[in-house]
Amino acid sequence: MNTDTAEQRLLRQSVGKIAERYGHAYFADRARAGGRVDELWSELGEAGFLGVHLPEEYGGGGGGLREYGVVLEELAAHGMPLLMGVISPAITASIVWRHGSEEMKRDWLPGMAAGTRKMAFALTEPDAGTNSHAVTTTAQRDGDGWLLTGAKYYISGVDESEALLVVARDGEESPSGRSPLSLFVVPVDAPGLRAQQIVTELVVPEKQFTVFFDDVRIGPESLIGEAGRGLRQVFAGLNPERILAASLSNGIGRYALDKAARYARERQVWSTPIGAHQGVSHPLAEAYIGVELARLATARAAELYDCGEDAAEAANIAKFAAADASLKALDQAIQTHGGNGLSREYGLADLWFAARLLRTAPVSREMVLNYVAQHSLQLPPSY
Repeated sequence: MNTDTAEQRLLRQSVGKIAERYGHAYFADRARAGGRVDELWSELGEAGFLGVHLPEEYGGGGGGLREYGVVLEELAAHGMPLLMGVISPAITASIVWRHGSEEMKRDWLPGMAAGTRKMAFALTEPDAGTNSHAVTTTAQRDGDGWLLTGAKYYISGVDESEALLVVARDGEESPSGRSPLSLFVVPVDAPGLRAQQIVTELVVPEKQFTVFFDDVRIGPESLIGEAGRGLRQVFAGLNPERILAASLSNGIGRYALDKAARYARERQVWSTPIGAHQGVSHPLAEAYIGVELARLATARAAELYDCGEDAAEAANIAKFAAADASLKALDQAIQTHGGNGLSREYGLADLWFAARLLRTAPVSREMVLNYVAQHSLQLPPSY
């Protein structure tokens, strides 16, 4: 069910032409070797695709999240779910655009849109998880700047980023007893900042890190917006994060189903294509329905966000539906291939961990259910 406008169809075709020149083998080989996909990233940036959703005055294409979702979905549909594509051009760029100073916007956004600069997102902590209120990384006032202390956990792409957008708690407790949060742009080479890689089974180019801040000195220019307004400011990036994570999941689902349908048409047992058997065709058809419904939900969430409407419910629903649908589609595609589904040659099994990651991050399915129960159904909060 294609809901693209004519312009979005052209965008999808243009991204697809670039993606076809690289493909899943390129993506997976680079990931296994511990490398990056710099050529692909640069080409996407030069074509204007990484900044298609950012304002033209800051080097972007003037489109919306709907257009950028097309870019990320199409890349994933060619077997290349770029996690960094959600983090730098979407989460951090959205926060800088919405809340950064004019100087910060002009400094960062053109490079992020062009793909020449990257900024990672540092929110999660070992003991805080999805509870942003429990952040313990502290920014203590020090003259006209701050001293940053603490640690962040599972931070993607630190090694390929120029800076981190760090969520930190103010060092001085407020009258309410809860210290407010503030957001800072911190260079990755700042003295006292150290990153330690977390070894995972993910076959993606983006590496995961624990980041330690040992009295990292940051100046007043590092602050995003106003001190103490970080909790409100960070939500400028969370709905885009969920919508674009859904776009990645939808692309993985499309990729898996495309390969499964092709195999089911061509693979013959007793002179009959296996796709002629309902035991093969019905599960694939059901998986296709799930992916298409998730794509509709994602498109709707992006449209609400682009119109300035409250997109929180729609973003959570899209993320939940897309993650579940992509995993089901990928699992069924592997099953359709039989033993070949586990062969590296067929390019399916190595995507399982990436698809599974998107069921847990950037927000777990349990937290989505908590949100829907409390806000959509008006049930008592469970936490």
